[in-house]
Amino acid sequence: MSTNDSPKPGTRSPVASDPIVGIDLGTTNSLVAFCDASGPRVLADELGRNLLPSVVRIDPDTGRAIALGFEARSHAVEFPVQTIHSVKRLMGRGMADVTGELRYLPYQVVPASQGAAMVRVGSHDLWPQQVSAMILSKLREQASRALGCPVTRAVVTVPAYFDDAQRQATRDAGRLAGLNVLRIVNEPTAAALAYNLGQRHEDATVAVFDLGGGTFDVSILRLQQTDSGTVDQVLATSGDTHLGGDDVDRMIVELLQREIQTQFGSHITFPPATRQAMRTLAEAAKIRLSEQEQTSIELDLGQGRTLRRTITRDELDAMMQPWLERAIDCCKAALKAAKLTTGDVQRVVMVGGSTRIPLVRKRVEEVFGTPAYTAINPDEVVALGAAAQAAILAGVQRDMLLLDVIPLSLGIETMGGAMAKLITANTTIPCRATEMFTTYADGQPNVKIHVLQGERELAQDCRSLGQFELRGIPPMPAGLPKVEVTFLVDASGILSVSAIEKRSDKSASIQVVPTHGLSREDVARIEAQSVTHAKEDMIAHRLIDLRNQARLDMRAIERQLARVGDKLDAEYRAQIERGMAQVRAFVDDPRPDPNAFHHALDAMDKSTVRLAEIAIKATLTDEGLLGPR
Repeated sequence: MSTNDSPKPGTRSPVASDPIVGIDLGTTNSLVAFCDASGPRVLADELGRNLLPSVVRIDPDTGRAIALGFEARSHAVEFPVQTIHSVKRLMGRGMADVTGELRYLPYQVVPASQGAAMVRVGSHDLWPQQVSAMILSKLREQASRALGCPVTRAVVTVPAYFDDAQRQATRDAGRLAGLNVLRIVNEPTAAALAYNLGQRHEDATVAVFDLGGGTFDVSILRLQQTDSGTVDQVLATSGDTHLGGDDVDRMIVELLQREIQTQFGSHITFPPATRQAMRTLAEAAKIRLSEQEQTSIELDLGQGRTLRRTITRDELDAMMQPWLERAIDCCKAALKAAKLTTGDVQRVVMVGGSTRIPLVRKRVEEVFGTPAYTAINPDEVVALGAAAQAAILAGVQRDMLLLDVIPLSLGIETMGGAMAKLITANTTIPCRATEMFTTYADGQPNVKIHVLQGERELAQDCRSLGQFELRGIPPMPAGLPKVEVTFLVDASGILSVSAIEKRSDKSASIQVVPTHGLSREDVARIEAQSVTHAKEDMIAHRLIDLRNQARLDMRAIERQLARVGDKLDAEYRAQIERGMAQVRAFVDDPRPDPNAFHHALDAMDKSTVRLAEIAIKATLTDEGLLGPR
């Protein structure tokens, strides 16, 4: 958007009655943004905070969220097995995919019946999609409050290298949160959209280097100016869904664990609370080392044992080098796929909180031979780009076109276990491909279609996305039936597959729901449960709010009593203490009546108005603002 086209500062266009927001559902933090004619902006919460930590504390008795975001993160050490973080790494994954994660997670991960990874808290097993839906619900509420109207539609971003299972899981999470996910957009592509909003004056080839908490992506894009507006075309993408800032935290945790066992004995174990504390300390140390040359860590292990350790930036850089080179290898692979060299790239846009690490910026600048572009907040750029894409869908931004690509080849298994690719990696979406196949046995009545994703040549080395059967083919000699298989990838990267036998017109189709995604029945069941339990959920939410407010109010009253209690007559003080006792009983009651609780809290607050006035007057007198009467 040029300066001349921009509205005056402080002005905003009226918000449509059914707005579309952009959401960055991140491993570490999540954000929601909105774009109107004035441009994109992040929608802050009621306290003005843009970021929502992707952390949820689950009630072991009910299986529902009792704390989200900052509150859940700040008390993670106290509730290690109930606090779920980095759930994005479990989305659409099977247990075999996340084995390497488990020793670092203080909470429990268990297999579902079909091998998918689930989170267990108490007696409740939750899909990662359900936990992500809790985060999305909070963002939805935040956006509705900021925009002054209900929000039900969204564009949600995912890492470019998310496969079909992970994309479908993200869409399911949105649905469970009451959101119609209109489009799933690759995170680097969203970042390029945000970057291009202010760069509409020249063609350019841009690399988007997206290193977040749990995933890494690099995309090579061509930004072109045409008579009809700006075209953002993704030329190639590469990445790693298990490469991010979490890995750096683990390096520090492993360093601490080795030193603890060296100093205090190899028999030392690390219970969930200790692992959570070590993770928190490691993350804080990593952040400090981006600003200073060294930092100190102190960890109380109990029984008079304390680990004290100074970590230098050089030491951390040495540990990170192999990790960072994995990202650099992806950059080289993306450039090769785009048939470009580093000299063809005019700018490298840095995205994700982990790009603040000095070594990362230095190495990226060395590889591409150009200064890293960091003008847009790397934590916010993806959400802003998602909002820009939402504005395109809403018709607000009419002079931009997004051409994205699929990250991995798609095909089917053929006789002998081979992978026949119908759509190759880095094909622009939406796209369609059709190929003809036949039978290998005389009189074969059914054909099994096994849908695969990957770059290997054998089916066993590729990821299975799903299977279906084309039934009722009339008996014919082998090789005579003509089975036409069509792959259709929509703008969100979601795959549908159909097959038709041309001689008999027998057909079958599937929208691929991968082995480790939720089935349509699972999503419908979870949605139905949310309706069935809506009343008790609302009551539970109300009780959480009442308890939080009661604790805050009682702490304030206790401070006032400690300060001016001696100025109260005995009867008034006894009245206050009776009111506090009643409220405290409701706080401690596991199943209080919410209406009675509310009345008791309201009565206590009203009864302490005079106490507050006395405390204020005492403060003013102490500060010399009031003299003796």
